[in-house]
Amino acid sequence: MISEFKEFAMKGNMLDMAIGIVLGAAFGTVMTSFVADLIMPIVSSVFGTPDFSNLYTVLREPADMTGVNMDSLAAVREAGGVALAYGNFINSFIAFLLVAMALFFVVKGVNAAKKAEEEAPAEPEAPAADVVLLSEIRDLLRK
Repeated sequence: MISEFKEFAMKGNMLDMAIGIVLGAAFGTVMTSFVADLIMPIVSSVFGTPDFSNLYTVLREPADMTGVNMDSLAAVREAGGVALAYGNFINSFIAFLLVAMALFFVVKGVNAAKKAEEEAPAEPEAPAADVVLLSEIRDLLRK
C-alpha cells in the first residue's frame, strides 16, 4: 500500500499540480499585498477615501449604544451591530480583477511562446546513411 501511494504521489502530474498549488498560494499572497499596499492607496486617493474596507452601511445598530464608536466597521461589529461591508467587496473585486489580468497576460505569453515554437520551421533532417550511400551509387552510375 505504501509503495502504491509512493508511485501515485511521484507521478509527474501530481508533482506539477503540487508545485502549481504552492506557486498559486504564493502568487495570491503577492497579489494581495500588491492590491492592499500599492493599488488601493492610489485608488483611494483618487476617490478621497483612505481605505475602502471601512465603507459600510449599518443595517442594525447595536442594542447597547453607550460608548459605541460607529466610525469603523470593526467597532460596529464588535458592539453587536450588523453592517453591510460593501467596501470589503470593492477591495476583493479589485484584487480579483488584478489577479485575472495578471493570469491573462501569463497565459497569453505562454500561448504566444507555444505558437512561435510551432511556427518555427523544422530543420531538415540529415538523410540516413543508407540513403546517402544509395544516392552516391546512383550518381556514379549516371556518370
